[in-house]
Amino acid sequence: MSAAANYSEESIKTLDWKEHIRKRPGMYIGKLGDGSSQDDGIYILIKEVLDNSIDEYMMGHGKKIKIDIEEHQVTIRDFGRGIPLGKVLDVASKMNTGAKYDSKVFKKSVGLNGVGIKAVNALSSNFTIESAREGELKRILFSEGNVIEESPNEKTNEKNGTKVVFIPDESVFGKYRYLQEYIEQMAKNYVYLNAGLIIELNGEAYQSKNGLLDLLEDNLTQPSLYNPIHMKAEDIEITFTHGTGYGETYYAFVNGQNTTQGGTHLSAFKEALVKTIREFYKKDFDPSDIRTSVIAAISIKVEEPVFESQTKTKLGSKDIGPEGPSVRNFILDFVKTYLDNYLHKQPETADILLKKILESEKERKAISGIKKLARERARKANVHNKKLRDCKIHYNSKHDRRMETTIFITEGDSASGSLTKARDVYTQAVFSLKGKPLNTYGLTKKIVYENEEFNLLQAALDIEEDIENLRYHNVVIATDADVDGMHIRLLLITFFLQFFPDLIKKGHLYILQTPLFRVRNKKETIYCYNDHEKDAAVKKLGANPEITRFKGLGEISPDEFKHFITNDIRLEPVRIRKEDDLLHMLDFYMGKNTPNRQEFIIEHLRIEEDLIA
Repeated sequence: MSAAANYSEESIKTLDWKEHIRKRPGMYIGKLGDGSSQDDGIYILIKEVLDNSIDEYMMGHGKKIKIDIEEHQVTIRDFGRGIPLGKVLDVASKMNTGAKYDSKVFKKSVGLNGVGIKAVNALSSNFTIESAREGELKRILFSEGNVIEESPNEKTNEKNGTKVVFIPDESVFGKYRYLQEYIEQMAKNYVYLNAGLIIELNGEAYQSKNGLLDLLEDNLTQPSLYNPIHMKAEDIEITFTHGTGYGETYYAFVNGQNTTQGGTHLSAFKEALVKTIREFYKKDFDPSDIRTSVIAAISIKVEEPVFESQTKTKLGSKDIGPEGPSVRNFILDFVKTYLDNYLHKQPETADILLKKILESEKERKAISGIKKLARERARKANVHNKKLRDCKIHYNSKHDRRMETTIFITEGDSASGSLTKARDVYTQAVFSLKGKPLNTYGLTKKIVYENEEFNLLQAALDIEEDIENLRYHNVVIATDADVDGMHIRLLLITFFLQFFPDLIKKGHLYILQTPLFRVRNKKETIYCYNDHEKDAAVKKLGANPEITRFKGLGEISPDEFKHFITNDIRLEPVRIRKEDDLLHMLDFYMGKNTPNRQEFIIEHLRIEEDLIA
């Protein structure tokens, strides 16, 4: 009997709200992940709860928010008005329920659709919500969105506010971990955007006095060419400066939401910056010469913002509000007025900026011919490219699995062969290096086009013109855990730091962790990533189990490799911290002090820990 013949009333089902969220979590929180990436689902859950507390603060209620994280349990307590006690159950478990539909109460809110906290509830193995309001307290305990216990209202001495405690469900997220640095950055972003707000994270208080100026200065890992230009008015704040390297770095926000993928407001700022500077200097500069090495932060407030997904990472709104100007015109007018005035009043800054633009222009013209030839080489190589085994889905596509896309950068035929055979052909690509890459420390961008390996890698990633064109969400360095492998990691990290630092700053670069040992008996096999795990596995299996030490990626069979690059993948993010002196670090690791570096690498095979976390 055909499938069509079975199509009847019984074929059509209506999922309960929590069933739908648990069945399609990506619709509500983006990708799941294991906590290695800043946009993994477990961090989105924290953000969804925090957004409600931030909205209370924005309306003038509660100056402190407390966040406590212990293992997998997250506790968030605000001191706002507290949810009306009769509506606590609805707020936590009825879709499209919330106060944010009333624009008089929440005029410029972060969340508008009443979904966020319900998604947290449905995706948590334990979820407790409490509301203290005018001397009374209401508490409800859930599991996977189901009510486990609803306590009657009780008298309390607790201050007004809402408390949410939850544990993300391992049956949904698998094995995961919270990285303190990611949550710390989230907390900092909230206080940068809300002067006077205090967020206490695991006992440490964060507060900002100078808004986005503090954000920019806290994220500068190299000296800027001039003091950041800070512009602020009602519903908009912008600050920017230029560094000495390559790339463009932007921090964009809408109503306190970190729009990591930009949107109409960021596009408008880029356009406004170019337009204003061209008019000020009366020269038709190329946009790339103006924006090279810019470091900027922009925050705007929009009535009833429209985002391109539930995770609110990209603004789609065209207008500031029902009766306001377009986002584009609002930002163009603001930048034109404030930046033009600033440059006229600060001629020293204007001179430094002009010199920077002219230097970028000179370098761009010097390599324009080389770039043309390099593009042609890359195009021809891609026709029969054995270096790149591409995947079918890309990060900049519209496909719902695009957040899962990964490219592994590896060295040698055996390692790339195992990866290629074991990968998911839909979401995982492999780029094979030929030997050790060039040390690019101290070199200009000209080398990116002259060096075949780096030219083809740049073309594979599609990051020459704009980091937003990146074709893979995760760029993963996959090398052996020996001296040569560590050196290749450093050479690749140096390349990205030199020429594409935004790839690291935006959290796209990772190191693949692969097991060093396989411990097994006839019944069970355990893969171990260090001596401690190996000793524990030996103790668990007992009776003299077989122990194999993997010397390189090529020794791991494709069938085994499949475990380490799919569900059980371990990725260590490469991150740049404020306290990292990049110039000194690169000079030590990749400069001319070869004997010292060799000795350091041999003594510290896990040298990347200085660049990671």
